[in-house]
Amino acid sequence: MVPAPFPDDSRPVVLDRREGPHGEVVLRRHGALLQIIANGCFLMDTSDGRSERLLVSAALGELPVPPAGHAGHAAPALLIGGLGVGFSLAEAAAEPRWGRITVVEREQAIIDWHRAGPLAGLTDGARNDPRTELVHAELASYLRAPGPRYDALCLDIDNGPDWTVTPDNDGLYSPAGLAACRDRLAPGGVLAIWSARPSDDFPRHLRNAGFGNVRTREVPVARGVPDVLFLASHHLARQSA
Repeated sequence: MVPAPFPDDSRPVVLDRREGPHGEVVLRRHGALLQIIANGCFLMDTSDGRSERLLVSAALGELPVPPAGHAGHAAPALLIGGLGVGFSLAEAAAEPRWGRITVVEREQAIIDWHRAGPLAGLTDGARNDPRTELVHAELASYLRAPGPRYDALCLDIDNGPDWTVTPDNDGLYSPAGLAACRDRLAPGGVLAIWSARPSDDFPRHLRNAGFGNVRTREVPVARGVPDVLFLASHHLARQSA
């Protein structure tokens, strides 16, 4: 008899535990799944990833399509906020229509797990894609600093605007944080934000921050409320709520 790879699937096994500037980050295996836990709060695992992939594909689908035969049109640049278990990065790298792909991740531990740890096999090809750049930085600080504009910002840094794991992530969903997102988008660019649950107020906050065409998409999950994607477009003329 071939022994089971995990003697007791009901008991998670900690593979690595790090103390970082924002608290404890843990990578554990639970049966066949790899899970990331931050400060005792479950963030994500490798079970599905539909909504994380859709975050990227939906943003691309919202971008203007250049006319056929249009010469000199640059491929759209993408910023992914949060590396996680790598679903969004893998989706982006599998799509030849994307140009530059920048991933900003604040936890060095997560970057290490992808480069030479248990998560490496999930993103090896995507990380080695010549379009991909991994940046170790706070997303809000990165957005506020001088830098290139992007055609799409796909943000998955927490459980959503109404349910943050660490208080400092609140700033990204604040008026100043959303303004920084808008300012790093090229005209006509798209902001896509992942959330573990709906928010009645957040679409209004997006409009107040100067975004247009604000909408939400629900993604059914196996248990509980659906995941939600908030989509909004760079809007040159400021809108009222």
